[in-house]
Amino acid sequence: MNSTIRAVLLMLRRIPLFVEARFDNRFLADDVAPPRKVTHANWQNALLELANVKGARVLEVGSREVTGKSSFRKQFSKAEYIGFDYYSGSNVDIVGDAHKLSSYFDPGTEFDLIFSSASFEHFAMPWVVSQEICKLLRVGGHVFVETHFSYSSHERPWNFFQFSDMGLRVLFNEQLGITPVDSGMCNPIVGRFSSLADPYLRLTPVPALYCHSAFLGKKTKHVADFSWDRASVENLVSGTTYPKPAVHRD
Repeated sequence: MNSTIRAVLLMLRRIPLFVEARFDNRFLADDVAPPRKVTHANWQNALLELANVKGARVLEVGSREVTGKSSFRKQFSKAEYIGFDYYSGSNVDIVGDAHKLSSYFDPGTEFDLIFSSASFEHFAMPWVVSQEICKLLRVGGHVFVETHFSYSSHERPWNFFQFSDMGLRVLFNEQLGITPVDSGMCNPIVGRFSSLADPYLRLTPVPALYCHSAFLGKKTKHVADFSWDRASVENLVSGTTYPKPAVHRD
């Protein structure tokens, strides 16, 4: 098969996708919004604006270069950058378990920015990691996390959780001393149940799927005695409540 025929066949296969794309808006959710600044395409620039300054200390959790992931060490050229990861490798300064993050640093060590990209889905106890991050963040410093809300299973068996933007706000809540600055979900996905699903679900569309969820927060106070056992569920995400049941009228 020559290259011209191959290109034509490829184009023909894509025609149904181009037609279906006209209806992509039907898969969006009215109550889901992208972040204002820390979108998937812009969060790196936003973090550089925050912390790429002389004297700033920056910690990346999950810093190892994998799947073509670029190093942030050169980008944070004005700041002191430290890379932390579970395995040694390119762009890793400290090897360790993020669930014990603060134990790898001297008492009193603080950072102006702690961030993590595409790693939180691989933490067995992300609520422990969030608390460890907050221990190392200085008052006035920022924490940023980007992870997946809807995505294919990967790096199993250590692929534990998927997070909405609201889930990230719970992990980094005001009872932990973190005030939200920006959050949201972006990069919508068009989905449906396959022909292999249970009969009543087959080919049913699945709306409101978004690949990336992101959270940017600022530490406004130090909380020495936080405990998830004592956390108030009602106050974890301030200003919100579980949706009330719909009222059915005869």
